[in-house]
Amino acid sequence: MHVIVHGGAGSPPEAPADRQETLTDAAARATGSEGPMDAVLTALRPLESDPAFNAGIGGAIQSDGEVRTDAGLMTDDGQAGAVCAMSGVVHAADVAHPVATETPHVLLAGDEAVDFAAGLGVETGRDLTTEQTRQRYADADPPDGGPADHLEWVREHFTGTDTVGAVATDGDRLAAATSTAGRWFALAGRVGDVPQIGAGFYADDRGGASVTGEGEAIARFGLARHAVEMLDTYGPRQAAEEAIADFEDATGGRAGVIVLDHAGHAGAERNTAAMQTARR
Repeated sequence: MHVIVHGGAGSPPEAPADRQETLTDAAARATGSEGPMDAVLTALRPLESDPAFNAGIGGAIQSDGEVRTDAGLMTDDGQAGAVCAMSGVVHAADVAHPVATETPHVLLAGDEAVDFAAGLGVETGRDLTTEQTRQRYADADPPDGGPADHLEWVREHFTGTDTVGAVATDGDRLAAATSTAGRWFALAGRVGDVPQIGAGFYADDRGGASVTGEGEAIARFGLARHAVEMLDTYGPRQAAEEAIADFEDATGGRAGVIVLDHAGHAGAERNTAAMQTARR
């Protein structure tokens, strides 16, 4: 099994060595999986559980004090599932999986997605905050005005874009997945690129990609699909480079992407200050 994982693109993280060890262990654990779909889920679980990453426990808190998780995944034969705006769910990718495999739908949202998760035995009702994130939220001083004032304040004070993702192949099948808690102090219920096919994740017979960064710009551009389309012309390394260059030219946004083809060749690129990855 070939696996590449990322821990999010954005500012240089605290304790990068610890984070890198977690990423490396996650990739190594995923190589023992039975198939690519299981591999990407296996890789993401420890990242969703680790407060050092912005997915699940310790994730970004929205404007109303809630942490809401999103995830999406896709296989090379077009099977796809996604969930968004879920409170109390650590392992969002584990909920996206049965959406893809056990329903005729692609995306479930909000409380209904949480109910769906609970009905399938995925743990719900967790407190996703930590002492550190609760303090960060309490120390903030957002304006008392409406949504426009709040969004301007967010743009000025909070630029984090971390997300986690993985792509895996066994040489035959391939899967890509991305999971996140979104953006700090985003408007309650905000959903970014992560659960949108072709934006935060994408896979087809050429390969797969997982994306991290400025969600709205990524969604408008369709960065994950664009990165995979670059495999028509380039290998994964240059495909990632070309995709990020095209994205920056078109949007001025900041992002990172990992790309994997069916032969196990991988590429990663970013135009942010940092993006940690691991590959096995």
